[in-house]
Amino acid sequence: MSLKSGQSALAGAGLGLRRSFLGEVLEAAPAPVAFWEVAPENWIDVGGRAGERFRAATSRLPLVCHGLCLNLGGPAPLDEDYLRHKVRPFLDRHQVRYYGDHLSYSADDGHLYDLMPIPFTEEAVHYVAGRIRRAQDILERRITVENPSYYCAPGQEMEEIDFINAVLKEADCLLLIDINNIYVNSVNHGYDPADFMRRLPGERIAYAHIAGHYRERPNLIVDTHGAEVIDPVWDLLDQAYAYFGVFPTMVERDFNIPPLPDLVREVARIAALQARHQSTSRRALAHA
Repeated sequence: MSLKSGQSALAGAGLGLRRSFLGEVLEAAPAPVAFWEVAPENWIDVGGRAGERFRAATSRLPLVCHGLCLNLGGPAPLDEDYLRHKVRPFLDRHQVRYYGDHLSYSADDGHLYDLMPIPFTEEAVHYVAGRIRRAQDILERRITVENPSYYCAPGQEMEEIDFINAVLKEADCLLLIDINNIYVNSVNHGYDPADFMRRLPGERIAYAHIAGHYRERPNLIVDTHGAEVIDPVWDLLDQAYAYFGVFPTMVERDFNIPPLPDLVREVARIAALQARHQSTSRRALAHA
């Protein structure tokens, strides 16, 4: 599948664009932020002054979209009308670089307002991959799927890493690699996060998320996106750049949202880490 022109290269460090930030962003876009991400459900069909301000913000920097209701693993039929008549025009209008959703399910007869785990089975691989391929056909572009956090694995027949890799290969889609989710799952399910990360297909990485979380108990982390990124997650991102090379990466923060300058400092930390790895790569090439 060839990519649409709007799905061109992305680079640098990014941040989720929240409505409360629009005034500050339009007055003076924060320098370290190279791209924005939104949940399209929050902006599709938004008009008036809010829609104009959103378009003004997204015209300045590249936009990526990470959805909440595509329901890739759910039992309900794929919402093709939503994809064709809502998502696709939105992606085209705003020249969205990447669009995708979670490798989970979120609806049946109605939206569940949570991301539920898909059984790690061969049957589920074929089911989910088929839905991803159909979504890509409608949108005429590859979509991203995110490795999710999960707290139980009902009906598990495969390892998580094997399930994710099988879906990516069969669907021929892209990966939104969530570094925090790898760390969260490694604690909750007892595996080595660096080993898991290295087994993902680096050639499919579109961009990455990092985020904070809440430690309920020593062996239980809740993926909240409501705190600062902790050092082990930064360390895992450092290892990912060393292994795969630098890829676009953004900070997710969905509640307990601090002032924009506080988030920009985390974005700047991503940019500094990217610059260090790029400098190391250039020196290595120079001495090759």
